Amino acid sequence: MPKGIMDNRIVAGIIVAAAVGAAILAVIRLDIFGRTEVPVQYQYKLDQIAEVDPNLILYSELPRQIETGFRQARGVAIDANGSVFVAGDSRISVFDLAGQRVKTIDVPAGPQCLALAEDGTIYVGTKDHVEVYDAAGQQAGVWPTVGPEAFVTSIALGKDDVFVADAGRRTVLRFDRQGKAMGRIGDKDPNRGTEGFVVPSPHFDLAMAPDGLLRVVNPGRHRIEAYTTDGQLEVSWGRFGSDVEGFTGCCNPVSLAMLPDGGFVTAEKGVVRVKVFGPDGRFVGVVAGPRQLIGSAGEVCQTVDQCQNSGFDVAADRQGRVYVLDTQRNIVRIFEKKSKPA
Repeated sequence: MPKGIMDNRIVAGIIVAAAVGAAILAVIRLDIFGRTEVPVQYQYKLDQIAEVDPNLILYSELPRQIETGFRQARGVAIDANGSVFVAGDSRISVFDLAGQRVKTIDVPAGPQCLALAEDGTIYVGTKDHVEVYDAAGQQAGVWPTVGPEAFVTSIALGKDDVFVADAGRRTVLRFDRQGKAMGRIGDKDPNRGTEGFVVPSPHFDLAMAPDGLLRVVNPGRHRIEAYTTDGQLEVSWGRFGSDVEGFTGCCNPVSLAMLPDGGFVTAEKGVVRVKVFGPDGRFVGVVAGPRQLIGSAGEVCQTVDQCQNSGFDVAADRQGRVYVLDTQRNIVRIFEKKSKPA
């Protein structure tokens, strides 16, 4: 178990739901890599917190779903042609617009995440290092390990840089495209006004925005932070809250993706919901709530596996469709914005 992620006494969730008329406090102490059952008294009771006003749901789910065939799907990305890349088990599978598998790329080290360059190059994050594959799926490089405590969870590409989220050491690593280390971003530094990342579980996402600023989820602080490529914190947004605009639980959101208009898609675990925010971080609406995503708004989190596997990944294509990697059923679900009434 990576020591940087957590020890056996991590507090994994505090939820206060004043909006439902009675305070609900849920505290879970568990090892995220164990298999221990969560005691009944610590299970989430989220029936009313998880309800979403239907008027706020701006997307509808398309009837087609992509069956990934994975035992454990972990990450999803969409290329410029609309092909869907899914990382899981020990490979990456590529699907066409109709959901048919067209290519498989073996990654024996086990892919945790991936990022797609415009030229078709695929950057794959394994637990402790990055591997590079060309557009044909042939391995083009293996970068050195970033350390024994590393746990790579996300990769984002800048113009000349590759940014790697390391949940194990709670930092973002910056590399050039050839894998040369260029520095770290987000470490606690009073001179730069950075408080450091709080990462209680192996969900630590980032994305490069069109404005040239790297967006990094600080899940334990329930916010998204924007950094220059050399690590200067420019702005942040997001807050803890049991309402639909806030991020609840111990550590949310768990994943982040960019929309074509510069807005953001976020996904949360615990209260499993996918939401949209504008470029300025203002809440816009909901893609899907718990009832759409898991069929229930009740006790979402029953076991350690369920708590962690409910961390869905998200991606978006150039038409603004949102792709949700359902890691409970190992499928990709596609959501399209509803048409406005005439």
